Amino acid sequence: MTDIGSDGDVHVADVQGARLAWREARPADGAGSDLAVVVLLHGLGGSRISWEPQLAELGRRVVVAAWDLPGYGASPPLGTPMTFRTLADAVVGFADELCADRVHVVGISFGGMIAQYVAAASPDRVASLTLLATSPKFGLDGTRPDQWRAARLAPLDAGQEPIDFADAVLCALAGPNISGEALAGQRAAMARITAGALRRSIDCLITHDSRRMLPLVTAPTACLVGALDDETPVAYAQAIVDLVAGATLEVVPASGHLLNVEAPDLVNAAILRQIERGRR
Repeated sequence: MTDIGSDGDVHVADVQGARLAWREARPADGAGSDLAVVVLLHGLGGSRISWEPQLAELGRRVVVAAWDLPGYGASPPLGTPMTFRTLADAVVGFADELCADRVHVVGISFGGMIAQYVAAASPDRVASLTLLATSPKFGLDGTRPDQWRAARLAPLDAGQEPIDFADAVLCALAGPNISGEALAGQRAAMARITAGALRRSIDCLITHDSRRMLPLVTAPTACLVGALDDETPVAYAQAIVDLVAGATLEVVPASGHLLNVEAPDLVNAAILRQIERGRR
């Protein structure tokens, strides 16, 4: 464990576990072994440092752990092919490393896709589910997987690393009101991804279709989506809500796809509400 620091209320550390690496925040006073545990799953172009506003704020009240997806950042790759099933199993293993019987799962974009499989396949391990800027299936708008994959792999095939095209990607995904600081933080997160890791995730992402599994989700579920999100628009979130009993939908004004850093206060409040729903 490497201490990142404390602001008096929150203690932050980077942890290298047996199977994964993550950044963890918790109350600095060390209060309570019975604190809720929140697991944060980043998107295709993210890593554990994508979640700084959530770590800084939620860590005052609960344990928050943001992973590096297997093969990203400091996490070693999976020993098996990357599929949504193996990634969901890795999230359960993450909860085991955190010594948490049940966790509140939060996922954005690709991480939100992974979260759906976790909640459906391991309902006894998921206390609540918060899905940000995600969908129940790749290509709901008719996008062809082969064309989308080819476009995303083109810069990698040309020898570039993710950091080389991070600015263009992030500016296309973000809404117009994102701060320079938030954009810089997401760029730093993307800089921690290798071309090989991104390639594996792209190949996995285009297989996504959780629609048959979503009715199996029993955890209290909330979907949040930016009103200006063109990558995973409101209709995608509504499609999830239609399949999960009791799920709620919140459309965030003036926000794009990088929802957790574009509207951090609103997202943090939603996660806290989900923790309370899970406790009840």
